[in-house]
Amino acid sequence: MSELRLPAIVVNFKAYREVEGAGSVVIAQACQEVSESSGINIIACPPMVELGRVAVGSRIPVMAQHVDPKLPGSQTGWVTPQMVRAAGAIGTLLNHSEHRLPHQEVARTVTACRTAGLLTCVCADTPANSGMMATFGPDMVAVEPPELIGGDISVTEARPEVVSEAVSAVRSVDAGIPVLCGAGVKTGKDVKKAIDLGAKGVLLASGVVKAKDPRAAIEDLVRLI
Repeated sequence: MSELRLPAIVVNFKAYREVEGAGSVVIAQACQEVSESSGINIIACPPMVELGRVAVGSRIPVMAQHVDPKLPGSQTGWVTPQMVRAAGAIGTLLNHSEHRLPHQEVARTVTACRTAGLLTCVCADTPANSGMMATFGPDMVAVEPPELIGGDISVTEARPEVVSEAVSAVRSVDAGIPVLCGAGVKTGKDVKKAIDLGAKGVLLASGVVKAKDPRAAIEDLVRLI
């Protein structure tokens, strides 16, 4: 399994029009250039249909946006951890607010990914749920209050206690699991505040993908760390 270098900035491409087709490669290239010039670990999460192309063409870590806890075989329409690993990805997001899973399925999927050699970043909406997700043994937990996702105010400003309390909740389960934070994160100040609150990085999407100049947006994210 790949090592996770921290701090980390995880860019979720979601399914925006900007990342359809070659757009994913363009955003990943911007992430790569800034990562190499700054030394900060930037992880790209392209849509599933572009995962292999981005992974093969990138020198930065690439993660899927989701996988299913299925074994290789007769699994039409499902995406196995083994498929994602074979495509060149190092891991996957799980349980994003836009793709919630029952707790039992999160646990099964984390186990399936560990067996396949994939890292997992499990999302949670509250500090309490962050602690719950930590009990499943993921490699990262990302806390994101859904009401702030895609907005103009970062969780680090609107609800900083969510970050610090999530860090405490996860540490109480396993101090070795790093916590990321997301929701409204767009600037280097947001990233710096997240780290000051105990997070080991951020998970964001529109702040990069929908920016007029994605590379400039990424450069701003890393400038204070």
